[in-house]
Parts: sequence; structure tokens; C-alpha cells
Amino acid sequence: MNLLENLQLQARYSRWVNQRLYDACASLTDDERKQDRGVFFASIHGTWNHLLLGDRVWLARLQGQPVPYQRLDLELYADFAELRAAQADCDQALLDWIQGLQSDDLQRRIAFRSLSTGQDKVLAVTIMLTTLLIHKTHHRGQITALLSQCGCDYGAIDFICAPFVD
Repeated sequence: MNLLENLQLQARYSRWVNQRLYDACASLTDDERKQDRGVFFASIHGTWNHLLLGDRVWLARLQGQPVPYQRLDLELYADFAELRAAQADCDQALLDWIQGLQSDDLQRRIAFRSLSTGQDKVLAVTIMLTTLLIHKTHHRGQITALLSQCGCDYGAIDFICAPFVD
């Protein structure tokens, strides 16, 4: 498997695991999802909002579009169903974009300004995609911890459990 195929596989996994975790979150009440649990973005709902915001920021940078936000803590959607649908759309857009890449595209460098540090950066597409995918994994780890605290079983979500990994 080459690097591009690996990134495509990781994006497929990300879409799959997001669907699984959103399914688990749907078993909670809105109040339970929005309860401040002392994590960086306060709640399960807040963490999902941040995840979507981060995905949209990185995807905009990768696609050469203006970054749609200037803060990392915005609530994009108060409604869980709307948030879930927007995340599913964004996951598909990311997968479609990666599937449209050629191997040579991975070394292309893109300039941007970091929202978290204010620093100007120039990074290769490979590094930007890796950052995006790791960021998603980091915050999904927070969500799984919070789901566990709620007594919610989210099932087997390890990479090797995805139905398309063999």
C-alpha cells in the first residue's frame, strides 16, 4: 500500500468510526450530550462541534479556499441532527477530495496561518492530511471516554474492526 492509498483508507475509517460514534451519542439525551464534563470543549456536543470546525478549516486550506472560521471554539450547530448531518457531509467531502489526489499532489506545499498559534506555516499536503486525521482521532478519544463515563457502549471501533480493513 502506498501513502496515498493509506490516507484514503484512513479517511474511510474516519468516516466509518464517526458514524459509529454518532450512533452511540444518539442514545443520549440532548442534555447528556451538552453537559459540561470538564473537557477542553466542555461537552460531547462541544467536542463534536470542534471536530467539524477543524475538519472544515483543514479541508478549506487543502482546497485553497478561505478558512471559514477564526476561532476554534465556535458552536456551529446547536441541533445534534444538524451537526451529525454536517459531519457526515464533511467526512464524505474529505474522502472524495483525497480520492481525487494523485501521488505527486501529496508533496505540494500550502501556506496558511494557524488559528491556534497565529503563526504562518507552509506544509506539504501529506503533513496537513496527517494532522487532520490525527486531530480527529485525538478528539474521538475524548468522546469515547465521555461515552464510557455515561455508561454508553459504542462497540468495537478499532481500525482493524472496520468492515473494509483486511
